[in-house]
Amino acid sequence: MSDIVPPEVKPKPAIPAKPPNVGAASPSSPFSPPVPPTSVTTGPPSVPPPSAIPVLIGSHGPSHSSSHSSSHSVTHTIGHSAGHGMAHPPAPSAGHSTHSSSAGSTLLGYIGIDTIIEQMRKKTMKTGFDFNIMVVGHSGLGKSTLLNTLFKSQVSRRSAGWPRDEKIPKTVEIKSVSHVIEEGGVKMKLTVVDTPGFGDQINNDNCWDPISKYINEQFEKFLKEEVNITRKKRIPDTRVHCCIYFISPTGHSLRQLDMEFMKRLSHSVNIIPVIAKADTMTTEERQEFKQRVRKELEMGGIEFYPQKEFDDDMEDKSDNDKIREMMPFAVVGSDKEYQVNGKRVLGRKTAWGIVEAERFPDQVTPPGPKGGHP
Repeated sequence: MSDIVPPEVKPKPAIPAKPPNVGAASPSSPFSPPVPPTSVTTGPPSVPPPSAIPVLIGSHGPSHSSSHSSSHSVTHTIGHSAGHGMAHPPAPSAGHSTHSSSAGSTLLGYIGIDTIIEQMRKKTMKTGFDFNIMVVGHSGLGKSTLLNTLFKSQVSRRSAGWPRDEKIPKTVEIKSVSHVIEEGGVKMKLTVVDTPGFGDQINNDNCWDPISKYINEQFEKFLKEEVNITRKKRIPDTRVHCCIYFISPTGHSLRQLDMEFMKRLSHSVNIIPVIAKADTMTTEERQEFKQRVRKELEMGGIEFYPQKEFDDDMEDKSDNDKIREMMPFAVVGSDKEYQVNGKRVLGRKTAWGIVEAERFPDQVTPPGPKGGHP
């Protein structure tokens, strides 16, 4: 009898057991798995752990919001986001009591809209200012002396190597000299533009043309640099910011040349009229002359600084009106110092006392006993 071999029975493959966590939320997973629509959930709804609750970008987590009051403003939130450069990191655990981003906020400090002015101030302090001032008037009115008095330095062109025997030019010339002045950590590049020959000729027709041409050329030069596609990091500013016009202390009225010059250039530059050597006039003569000059400028339609267009609000208008009432300024310049009440002051010594340049016309120190001065 032949042996009967039974058929080979292959073992059935084993089915892996279902993991215990399948269908439940993983502690490390940020989101819970979707529940099938056919399933029915009984009992109280399951609440995912705190780590499973999604946190919106830019908002605080549950534990993070508990350390902040609800009175935080939108500006504060924007400032925090700008300071860190990204969204807030995940909320710290309950055992932590401090911000994880507090170390980063100390790098730049507080950042907000109200810090823009301080940033601009620091940047301007580093780069400095440009101030270009022009002086116009005929010879002998003390233009160079007044500039030296204003800045308490030898800044005028005459003080910077101007020869004493230089003759009056036959035509109006434009000459400038620059200085760098520093005071209180603030640097300023001062450029003084002088106009020798103005009003010193027998025929002064069109003597303002070279001055007007120079002012317009500086504006065009600056504008050309601004509109270039590849601009310089710092454009040299040679525009004339201010023009001090010196009026002779005649005590009568303005000359026709004075009126014509200020009328033609008042639309191109800020003109500040001043009465030169005002200490040669009495108090009554000076007040009457100032009133007469203001009236003539108003009748001639001549605008001087500050113009009406600078009256942005009532406060500015009030301040500008006070300045306009003092126009034209009565000025005195001096390069010499005198001892007055134990202090060294710039002034002019006369038989009636010392006229203090910085306090004129409010202060004239009378002479001391026996012709001396205190």
